[in-house]
Amino acid sequence: MSDDGRVEVAPVDDFEEGRAEIVNVGRVEVGVMKAGDEFHALRNQCPHDGGPACEGLVEKRLVGEWEGPGERVEQSYSDDDYIVSCPWHGWSFDVETGEHIGNDRYVVPTYEVEVEDGVVYVLTE
Repeated sequence: MSDDGRVEVAPVDDFEEGRAEIVNVGRVEVGVMKAGDEFHALRNQCPHDGGPACEGLVEKRLVGEWEGPGERVEQSYSDDDYIVSCPWHGWSFDVETGEHIGNDRYVVPTYEVEVEDGVVYVLTE
């Protein structure tokens, strides 16, 4: 950890679509991911069973609209919302808020991210 209250993750160009870079922030593993044009960071620990929540796929969130009984659910992928899914049991979390997509009682802590001179950092303070 640096003296300026941030941890260097990687150059922007090193981020692979759909994958997080895992770094240590103090004693905590944090997954940093690019979602669209933005970067997000979440603790790499699933509240379900302690799995590596950020080592799963990062993808656009599937959304649907249900008109009522007898009607099909119209599904599409969100243009703006992304999720990461824990590879152990598939629990999925919003990359911006850390909330579980099915039950907002479960939340993965998030961290602020900063990009400076083409390098991504996690803020620690």
